[in-house]
Amino acid sequence: MTILEDIFSENDHRAEHNRELLADHGVEAINLMSSPGSGKTALLEKTLAAAQGKLRVGIIEGDIETALDANRLEGYGAQISLLNTGNGFGGECHLDAPMVSRALEGLDLSTLDLVMIENVGNLVCPAEFEVGETRKAMVYSLTEGEDKPVKYPVMFRSVQVVVINKMDLAPYLDFDMELFRANLEKVNPGVKVIEVSAKTGEGIDEWLRWVNPALVD
Repeated sequence: MTILEDIFSENDHRAEHNRELLADHGVEAINLMSSPGSGKTALLEKTLAAAQGKLRVGIIEGDIETALDANRLEGYGAQISLLNTGNGFGGECHLDAPMVSRALEGLDLSTLDLVMIENVGNLVCPAEFEVGETRKAMVYSLTEGEDKPVKYPVMFRSVQVVVINKMDLAPYLDFDMELFRANLEKVNPGVKVIEVSAKTGEGIDEWLRWVNPALVD
């Protein structure tokens, strides 16, 4: 227990340092989390497309291996700092504050308004580590079922918004939205919920407005 307390204490200290660094440059940071395959990168593509000419965005792209997601985000005018946890970080299933501190060195914060942190795809670990973010969001796919908020409450409890993605699949799935929202309310009462399809663009404006009203106004 003492070892874990030391780990989290050191992490929180570094997270506060990251937060102060970002604040000194007037940069907001959003920690975007989800399980693998829920659509974080697709949502970021829509976000970066909308941000062009309106908001200067940096991306911290977290993954265990490969630059596949970072490559997808190239071409939208954003600065991208890739962080593979398999490269010197033990292949961790999350980003922590020291990792993000390293990744921030790859961004010119003086030229940015917003940093989007795409965390490693995992429904548990990323929620346990502060990284210096201003706000936390999670993407949740209809294909994951209605029970996950009560099975994995830490993630759902830690965020300010839950983005339900892949709404275009709703006609083909047995997903009970009312039950999902009831389960979510049990662990995070009043949390904002946005229904989107990153594929069709449905609901994207509401997400963009939550990120920054300048993206849609």
